[in-house]
Amino acid sequence: MTDTTALDIPGYKTGTWVLDPSHSEVTFSVRHMMISKVRGTFGVKSATIVAPENPLEATVEASVDVTSVDTKDEGRDQHLRSAEFFDIETYPTMDFRSTGVRLEDGDFLVDGDLTIRGITKPATFSLDFGGFGTDPWGNYKAGATAKTVINREDFGLTWNAALEKGGVLVGKDVTIELDLQLSLQA
Repeated sequence: MTDTTALDIPGYKTGTWVLDPSHSEVTFSVRHMMISKVRGTFGVKSATIVAPENPLEATVEASVDVTSVDTKDEGRDQHLRSAEFFDIETYPTMDFRSTGVRLEDGDFLVDGDLTIRGITKPATFSLDFGGFGTDPWGNYKAGATAKTVINREDFGLTWNAALEKGGVLVGKDVTIELDLQLSLQA
């Protein structure tokens, strides 16, 4: 592990960073019929990063509004909201809480606990800093993209249908990507 300080990341400032929801989204993709991918979005409910002097000691908490799932197909979206998938009546959010940040081969990785449908499993997000800057209203902003791949069945998302010629309708691996813009709190 490499020791990193604020001096190593141009524009890095310590403090509490909170989500700018109008400039943030969560996307996902999963294999469909084993030949293509279905893509969709979720709304980000909240995200907070507490950034100390050493970025490797930062903490991250994020919550995604699963009820907002949108795959551009209302029938599929209703099925995803049902008890066969996300069961939004019982589990309306997907939540992440970091357990550590590390630098590996020049890449930042955020380890933590991901909870979907009431099941918590470890997950690691690769983090790509977009940078830092001040908007026209004087707010100091940070942009980042975080990405991971999970096995949906590990989280109780096991519904599927066999295909006539072999294989299944929905793949197991789901790529989750968070595009976040955050504001430094005064």
